[in-house]
Amino acid sequence: MPAGDSPRRRPRAERRDAVANREKILRTAADLMAVRGYHVPLTEIADAAGVGVGTFYRAFPDRSGLLEELQRRGYDLLLTTLGRIKADGLTGADAVEAYLQECLALANQLVAMPLRGGEPLADAAAVEAKKRIGAAIGDFLAEGRANGSVHADVTPLDVIVCGTLIAMPLPYGPDWETTARRHVALFIRGLKCTPDDVS
Repeated sequence: MPAGDSPRRRPRAERRDAVANREKILRTAADLMAVRGYHVPLTEIADAAGVGVGTFYRAFPDRSGLLEELQRRGYDLLLTTLGRIKADGLTGADAVEAYLQECLALANQLVAMPLRGGEPLADAAAVEAKKRIGAAIGDFLAEGRANGSVHADVTPLDVIVCGTLIAMPLPYGPDWETTARRHVALFIRGLKCTPDDVS
């Protein structure tokens, strides 16, 4: 090996405690931001997550980096959800209903998504993730159209918008979970074809 050259070091895998701390920070930040907006003090997020400020800033150098990672994590959560629904064998309206119920369960964790006001990420991985989400929902709808159980004019964007809206509680409204579940039921009822629709 020529003098002055050194072997290339492989990047070390992130330590298990660092991964756990990162996840705690992201989950806590999402919960706080869903209630109070994107400008919650970062030191307050660190304190609520039970980590030191130094640990926080090692993982996320600034607010923009935190919001970007929350958005990436949101895409990952939705893709995992869609994969699980497909693996369960659900199709058509049943698959869409399961997806919407999961959006409601994940509500706070999706706070940084573009339709919730997050700055859309433009890198290739984020763009691909969005395409995969739309394609998976499109597959569910196509299966429903093929067996005559879903209206032909329903689009993946319709489903994505519904999933976004039910995950955003009205600040002074009634019990939100009850209200959101009612809206999911109404949306699914409107999405489904009835015998009269196809006769």
